[in-house]
Amino acid sequence: MNTSLAGFQDAFIDALYERNSTEMTTLIEQPGFLVYRNTVLKGSVDALVANFPTVERLVGTEWIKAAGTVHVRQSPPTDSRLLQYGAGFPDFLNAFEHARELPYLGDVARLDLLWTQVHCAADEPDVDPSELANLSPADLALSRLTPKAACRWAWFPDNPAYTLWRFNREERGIPDELDWRGEGALLTRKQAQVCWQAASVADCRFLDACAAHLPLGQAAEKALEVQPDLDFSELIARLFRADAFASVSIP
Repeated sequence: MNTSLAGFQDAFIDALYERNSTEMTTLIEQPGFLVYRNTVLKGSVDALVANFPTVERLVGTEWIKAAGTVHVRQSPPTDSRLLQYGAGFPDFLNAFEHARELPYLGDVARLDLLWTQVHCAADEPDVDPSELANLSPADLALSRLTPKAACRWAWFPDNPAYTLWRFNREERGIPDELDWRGEGALLTRKQAQVCWQAASVADCRFLDACAAHLPLGQAAEKALEVQPDLDFSELIARLFRADAFASVSIP
């Protein structure tokens, strides 16, 4: 075989995950290669299952391992840090034929993914809310809040994904009467612990605007578009209590 190192590596990965790799026929025929392939596949699937514990609790270990095997073969890890593996798993579940009767499963997986992102994010100092309290109304409207790297949020308009995720993450029984409506979630980290709470669509719209570096006046308008009766002062206070922000930019 005469090929570049990069070409060899690509062909080896294809062979490892049972994709077409005609250049690796001799290697594949070696007795030990199947053992190596199975070991790598099992390690990737085990990592995926560990990264999505709420999904596992909802569907069972055997189901998620079977789905995970399909996903790993389609999208193997590209980072040796397997704690980071699974970014495409929620979208995979949305399209997975055997999950059609569980339309909320992809969104629950997204919350597991957000938990890992918050857990792994770099530490940043807290912001003193008095930096905003002392501003004039004009300067307040022009200031900007930057969410922390350890702050994640999501709005799920079609299902109560947050309730399903929270009760299973906390290993509690799902309420008998579940209000089937859209929900949002906010995940942050306080004192090295990942914390979660419900978030309204206005919360998520406001945080989206902050992440896009819009000034507070415009960010507030985005939130008010979806919740005209919004108590903006209460929203800001609640987000500060959750340690959602990394910095305040004051004009």
